[in-house]
Amino acid sequence: MASTTEQEVDGLEIDPIWTTSRTARQIYALGEVDKTDAPGDTLPQGEERSEQFVLEVSEYFERLDSIQVAIRSSLAHIRHSRIAPSAINAPPAGFTPPSLGVGLPSDGSASRKNRGLQEERVERDAWKGILSALTRIKEARDQQLSVDSSSETGMQE
Repeated sequence: MASTTEQEVDGLEIDPIWTTSRTARQIYALGEVDKTDAPGDTLPQGEERSEQFVLEVSEYFERLDSIQVAIRSSLAHIRHSRIAPSAINAPPAGFTPPSLGVGLPSDGSASRKNRGLQEERVERDAWKGILSALTRIKEARDQQLSVDSSSETGMQE
């Protein structure tokens, strides 16, 4: 179902360039909006209007910037207070980071040398899945054996 903007644009005779995409239709519809001021609009008329608008938008983005700086610095302080500098160890001199990020400490075997944390998790989950499947198979066989033995006992009596 088309939005009201698309319905309005499609219903008018307009240059075909404005119908080539959804974005073009939206831009055309925005150009057709009445350019009247709202009752609570505090912006002046004429060229002063765009200058005032730029000032208000700049103030808004400065406020947003100060908020994000405050959030980032707060997070940095929290991280700094929770992690002791002695807990951060520098990597050895010839260290090359693995392709998928930081991994678990290894015993130095060549096959596991360049594995990341995600690879370790995938392997762990695969082994857990194998264990779960084998456990279910064993339980099913044990249950089948108990059913078979009880039916054989019933036949012998």
